[in-house]
Amino acid sequence: MLSTLTPQPADALLALIKLYAADPRADKIDLGVGVYRTDTGATPVFAAIKAAEQKLVDGQTSKSYLGPEGDMGFVHALMPYVFGAANPTMDGRIEGMQTPGGTGGVRVAVALAKRAGAPKIWMGTPSWPNHAQIFADVGLELKAFAHSTKDGEVDMDALRAAIAAADAGDAILLHGCCHNPSGIDYSEAQWDEIAALVAEAKLLPVLDLAYQGLGQGMEADAYGLRRVLAAVPEALIAYSCDKNFGMYRDRVGAVYAMVSDPAQLNAVLSHGYALARAAWSMPPDHGAAAVRLILEDPALVKLWLDELDTMRTRMRQVRTRLAEAGMAGSVNMVPLGSQNGLFSMLPLSGEQILKLREDHAIYMAGSGRINVAGLTMGNIDKFIAAVAAVSA
Repeated sequence: MLSTLTPQPADALLALIKLYAADPRADKIDLGVGVYRTDTGATPVFAAIKAAEQKLVDGQTSKSYLGPEGDMGFVHALMPYVFGAANPTMDGRIEGMQTPGGTGGVRVAVALAKRAGAPKIWMGTPSWPNHAQIFADVGLELKAFAHSTKDGEVDMDALRAAIAAADAGDAILLHGCCHNPSGIDYSEAQWDEIAALVAEAKLLPVLDLAYQGLGQGMEADAYGLRRVLAAVPEALIAYSCDKNFGMYRDRVGAVYAMVSDPAQLNAVLSHGYALARAAWSMPPDHGAAAVRLILEDPALVKLWLDELDTMRTRMRQVRTRLAEAGMAGSVNMVPLGSQNGLFSMLPLSGEQILKLREDHAIYMAGSGRINVAGLTMGNIDKFIAAVAAVSA
């Protein structure tokens, strides 16, 4: 039976990683892999994480199972940062569970939406490629609309039209901040409008908050999510700590459900636990425990937030330098300065992206997505010049 299976297409990003590793050129630039890098090209372990992990080594007394819900201390410690410190549970209407990374959070959120009766899900494109794969695997029909315009602005007209075309009970996926892959986020005024439109259309929001703190700051990056939650009776939220705690390989995430009546919450969670039990049984403990220890210790919280500020400041400096370049050949770099997070997209053809790789040792996704954290003050001028050369 297994011999009947045909090969699946190789993951393009994984193939790009191998090509980059095999390139002997000393001045090569990796803009493909979606991880933060320092100005020296390193992806460090946070000092706050190292301190928390030492606490784990010294104080952890068991490696026994926690259950499909995971570390609930971690889940609850995150909630003031996600939902606001004043009333993070929304009077008992919000509860969550731990998941393997933000991907696990999206998976459970979408599967819950399907079980609750959502026949289809609306999503602005381009989006993180795994979103569509998860929707297809769960069995939700995807309805796509344009997230942004060719000028690097949010396409609000397309969003309004999509919401107007949606049926009550449909789900809609919204990136909370630092849109992947475009870096183009909604303004506060636009979030205000989106919240009202989603509520009026009676849609079920699925909010993916994977980069909180890497855009404008922890509070500012939560504005859109909180605005939507204030307007609707129900929502599902996927959260990732992989980026804002640097826990990529430890897969640290959560999923939260907001219900209209607190009495409904246990039933919703029971479905979440069943989905988790069937998918991964128990989530990995180590990374979530380390994050929990940070959030329980004011000194470690300060250290973590300071490190996050350093990351955000460095990426903002890179974006400012790109914007200062103006036109690089036919590519307008100015919009990159007002975008947020790790990613932006350049309007380059497949042939131009190949020339960047072959002629200039610059590796980026075939979609035109770049990881701006792969740029440093030492290589950014080379990058700008290369883009100008291939797009002239």
